[in-house]
Amino acid sequence: MIKRTAFFISDGTGITAETLGNSLLTQFEGVQFEMVTLPYIDTLEKAHAVVGRVNDACERDGQKAIVFDTIVNPEIRETIAACQGFKIDVFESFLKPLEQELQLRSSYSVGKSHAINESSRYKERIASVNFALDNDDGGRVQQYSKADLILVGVSRCGKTPTCLYMALQFGIRAANYPITIEDLEVAGLPEVLMQHRDKLFGLTIDPFHLTAIRHERRPNSRYASLEQCEFEVREVERRLKQLGISSINTTHFSVEEIATRIMAEAGLTRRGV
Repeated sequence: MIKRTAFFISDGTGITAETLGNSLLTQFEGVQFEMVTLPYIDTLEKAHAVVGRVNDACERDGQKAIVFDTIVNPEIRETIAACQGFKIDVFESFLKPLEQELQLRSSYSVGKSHAINESSRYKERIASVNFALDNDDGGRVQQYSKADLILVGVSRCGKTPTCLYMALQFGIRAANYPITIEDLEVAGLPEVLMQHRDKLFGLTIDPFHLTAIRHERRPNSRYASLEQCEFEVREVERRLKQLGISSINTTHFSVEEIATRIMAEAGLTRRGV
């Protein structure tokens, strides 16, 4: 497999360069990229050091490194442009055409897309993260009336990371409830969930994948056995379908994809926008 080095360079957090760069690079399955993120490159001294690292990578790999940058300062951008890598200037590529279309000049402010520009939105996201933490694994079910969403599914199917991602990225107050063996001993879903049926969304998973995940937590246990995983997944899927509760299989999706699909299917909107 071809190996290349990819740099994500920014005078801010580097999140924008990293997000866009990763989205583009994942389209090339025949290349193995070594990802290097270099945030807060905000002086010429740091910029010269970056050029040295990029050039070293080019020499080591025997081919150009891929360089994504979201540098605002023109002097720093020019310095980095002198490197031997294949450079993609994100701001130059997108802001210039937007300036022409809008007939306005960009503010070229560092880190604006990830800054705390609106105190209320920031506080809402923090409150949502705290809510997700407080309501993890069936904790504080008395708070479900305040939830935007309640994820249900077997243990270790991805509920917790999905709730936290939705809280941090979308400001969604998401709780999650693990369907246990005790819950499966009676018909339907627990009454505490049925009281909030309109907020429920199911997560399911391939039993083989689930048993591998559970073996890392409790090796050679009944909890991690394939037979147990098959039973739990099958039974929970049956009950969700019977009750008409939407669900998504998490096996082949990243947490970002799972969260975004839930937002779309559940008709949720980003809080504070």
